[in-house]
Amino acid sequence: MILRRLFFPIAASLLMPLSGFSQQHFPDDIPAGNYSGICSLGDGLFAVVDDKASEDGFYLFNLEIDQEKGRITKAQNLGYRSSGKPNRDMEGICYRPSSKTLFISGEKDNEVYEYTLEGKRTGQKLQMPAAFKKAKGNKGIEALTYDPQSRQFFLTTEQPLRGDSLLRIQSFDDYLRPQKQYLYKPDKPINRKYIQGVAELCVLGNGWLLVLERQIYVPRLKLDARTVIRIYEVSLSDGKGVQEKRLVKEFKTKLTLTSRKFANYEGMCSLSPKWLLLIADSQSQFKGVLHDWFLLLKKED
Repeated sequence: MILRRLFFPIAASLLMPLSGFSQQHFPDDIPAGNYSGICSLGDGLFAVVDDKASEDGFYLFNLEIDQEKGRITKAQNLGYRSSGKPNRDMEGICYRPSSKTLFISGEKDNEVYEYTLEGKRTGQKLQMPAAFKKAKGNKGIEALTYDPQSRQFFLTTEQPLRGDSLLRIQSFDDYLRPQKQYLYKPDKPINRKYIQGVAELCVLGNGWLLVLERQIYVPRLKLDARTVIRIYEVSLSDGKGVQEKRLVKEFKTKLTLTSRKFANYEGMCSLSPKWLLLIADSQSQFKGVLHDWFLLLKKED
């Protein structure tokens, strides 16, 4: 059965680990990019942000997914929707079905603006708490998601704000006003060679989120570069204390003389109660070695 349906939260809790399928890339259909966020618009349509695009905006991709085989069977680029404004290091993107608009976070300005499906800004943005102006350069607002059930937005920074040791997961209501902050403890780097950060949030519904943490090691000559991707399940039961997290998926990728499957996954969205879709940043298919990978993950029965 081909997966063509509206965005739907996965479940109240995953309860079981996620199983993965083979990475896929579509060099003849999807342009080389720096893809940092993805969201489903329904009917096989996805909005994708590229943090190094020439202008502020997003791509529209059509992806047909066979959920029985866990494969993307068709990929099509429907073009770039520009706001006509300069690139602001777009990192996260989410869709609000009630207004049929998109919201995009920018790491350069640490703001989240609203956009029409044609790519133009509506003039609205999330009312960002002043604390987020303390975000570190290139480590600011990265992850963004929207829960159509509770009508809440959630975002966080890639790394803790200046003066903080923990991340703040900030919620906003449907009027774009800030609500609760939840403290989240990110993993420590595996060692001093690795760069670590939270790349994405994905809503599960009923107060549950998925948090994608990724660690990257890239040596000077690039060979033996590697990533460690960990996806945690978090219940935002209240705004007090550090939120508990539970690992539901961990996998690694590596660049060697015989394998070019290195993938820096930065975007993640839910497709159905059982399926997640991830997208990687290839640095515009760096020197023809890296690929714009997609990866499907499924909740195990």
